[in-house]
Amino acid sequence: MSTIQEIESAIAKLPPGDLTALRAWLAEFDAAAWDRQIEQDAQTGRLDAFYQHLQQENEGEPDISLDDVLNQEELS
Repeated sequence: MSTIQEIESAIAKLPPGDLTALRAWLAEFDAAAWDRQIEQDAQTGRLDAFYQHLQQENEGEPDISLDDVLNQEELS
């Protein structure tokens, strides 16, 4: 397996078109990993309290700022 330094060196040598393709692949790879994590959190109930809190206020409309949501320890 290549080391990080070898990968970085190889990336630095890529022509622009290949670098663009690599960026797109990495974005898709990262998004898929995020989707898997959210799915796992949903299946294990980690998001249940958060969802219930959002549904309690204003007929299902969130009554909490995004900053407050992101700063909650139980979600990190």
